[in-house]
Amino acid sequence: MKFLKLLFCSLFLTAFQLHAQVQVDQITHNSRDRFITTTIGYPVPGTYAPLNQKQPITVLNPDGTGFIQAEDLSKQKINWGIECTEEGVPVFKEGFNSASYTFWYRPNDSEEWYYSQFSIHFTKKKMFLMGERVKDYVDYNVQ
Repeated sequence: MKFLKLLFCSLFLTAFQLHAQVQVDQITHNSRDRFITTTIGYPVPGTYAPLNQKQPITVLNPDGTGFIQAEDLSKQKINWGIECTEEGVPVFKEGFNSASYTFWYRPNDSEEWYYSQFSIHFTKKKMFLMGERVKDYVDYNVQ
């Protein structure tokens, strides 16, 4: 019986700690409040580049900062996140072997938030940002 109590307490604390780690930020776009997070259960942070090219790149840091490099290779610092519920649950559309999310970003020199598509293609182990920039990933969710 003591073992079951210990197991239950351990599971509860682990679940509480995992839930507490999801940072949710509220943003406003067109007078509508939305919620974003950088934690969706997949390794979103990283460097994204067009297929078979080294530049221009987009770098997403785990803390919700980063930069977008334009075609002329100029860099614009951004804040970013993936749309989620107020509780931090990612909002996505499930496709055949893929999931599509809304990627939100705001240039540091602006108050305006912009959005684009972010998708994960599970069989290819690739993530696409803004339709053209891509990065490979390792799926740690597979057992």
